[in-house]
Amino acid sequence: MLINKAIFPVAGLGTRFLPATKAQPKEMLPVVDKPLIQYAVEEAYAAGIREMIFVTGRHKRPIEDHFDMAYELEHELEAAGKHELLELVQSIKPDDMECVFVRQPKSLGLGHAVLCGERLVRGEPFAVLLADDLMVGEPPVLKQMVDQFKDWRASILAVQEVPADQTKRYGIVAGTPVNASLMEVSRIVEKPAPEAAPSRLGVAGRYILTPGIFDEIRNQPRGVGGEIQLTDGIAGILRREKVFAYTYTGKRYDCGSKEGFLQANVELALTHPQVGKWFCEYIKTVTC
Repeated sequence: MLINKAIFPVAGLGTRFLPATKAQPKEMLPVVDKPLIQYAVEEAYAAGIREMIFVTGRHKRPIEDHFDMAYELEHELEAAGKHELLELVQSIKPDDMECVFVRQPKSLGLGHAVLCGERLVRGEPFAVLLADDLMVGEPPVLKQMVDQFKDWRASILAVQEVPADQTKRYGIVAGTPVNASLMEVSRIVEKPAPEAAPSRLGVAGRYILTPGIFDEIRNQPRGVGGEIQLTDGIAGILRREKVFAYTYTGKRYDCGSKEGFLQANVELALTHPQVGKWFCEYIKTVTC
């Protein structure tokens, strides 16, 4: 059983980046020269996923346009003989990749956004990727998780150790270690206070979930912040299914925050094949 579908919840307003996000989706903010959502889609594609399901909201049309054919642009690039740029534009959506868009009518939380993709998932296990979390790993983080799913055939959550004073920003898991990188989850709590946190392992923005999650989300009450929380749905399936927490190899940039977004731009610019060398020399000249 392979993971063929991925859900990208992209309906959020991006208020932490106003005014930049007043007229454009936060997922279209560029890190060096690619928008955040493209990094997430490329990661899913590298993991073997070919059906990308975008759960969108109002003012999210630029995401759909980004993964659509730009006929006029492609025609002009071809006519001008700019073949490398043409190939770059066409590579955004490979021929074997399908993009599907569904609206989240109200902002009711991450769990509700995932529930909006239920009909398109069609009873299969699927991935969820939060574009705010830019993940860099080798192999790509979601590919690592898909490989784990092949062995365990159960829900897999990407986790990382977080500072004690930041547990209020994450779903926090506890459980029994299986090996150095995998833990069988016995408990998951959404955004607990440090003194109530069952551990310091926080869920990052990558999930592989079984379709049983949908019944749990549909039947649960609203949770933290009055929203329908994905974490609560995962807590529900723990009663009848195994769930594993996977400590991935790689680095996560929290691009939902200005600090993480700036950090991602600097560090990815330093390794960029075109501007990396120049940027490294430039950074040496900058002082605070």
